[in-house]
Amino acid sequence: MPHVTAAERRPQLIRAAIDLMSRDGAQAGSTRAIAAELGVAQATVHYVYGSKDELYRDVIARLTDDLLDRVSAVLPPHGTDLRTSVRTMTATLWDAITDSLPAQQLMLELTVLSLRSPVLGAAVAENLGRIDELSRDLLAGAAERAGVVPAAPIDEVARLFVAGYDGLVLHRLSRPDDVTDHRILDALADTVCALVEHGSPAAGGLPAPRR
Repeated sequence: MPHVTAAERRPQLIRAAIDLMSRDGAQAGSTRAIAAELGVAQATVHYVYGSKDELYRDVIARLTDDLLDRVSAVLPPHGTDLRTSVRTMTATLWDAITDSLPAQQLMLELTVLSLRSPVLGAAVAENLGRIDELSRDLLAGAAERAGVVPAAPIDEVARLFVAGYDGLVLHRLSRPDDVTDHRILDALADTVCALVEHGSPAAGGLPAPRR
């Protein structure tokens, strides 16, 4: 049997871990079970990864990459108004999430585990930073293409956007029969746009809705 290097084995183990834990839960992700999922010896996992938490760290990064790759591909053309751009990005992100709910649940489970693990805690913090950064860049790009000069700090608005989405995802996972209405997504997008265009209420209040 040809030798498989650690570099070649790593993505295989990541995918096996994601498949296993998305199906059976993070608590099922022992090194023995992950090895069995891939069809290799348990020692192989320990050869490639020094600890289970290090493998979980790469699982978190892969789950984040999968989501960010899909959302970052949505770039409305120059001249698109801000509200249309943000609503499009919001809907695309929601479709990406709902298409992969088991993976999103796994990400949530690993995030909870990270609260008691320095290795996982650092990985989750790093990947949350990447999500905030992409959200900031997408909002800034949407504003620029629409010819809008932001009236509020884009990084703060982006964090509000991400926090709102996290709440909707948790709500969706907790109540699987209660499918989120796209009007709620549009309301989140419109709130973000209002902050970008006009600033926060503390800065003088939001304008009356346009008719």
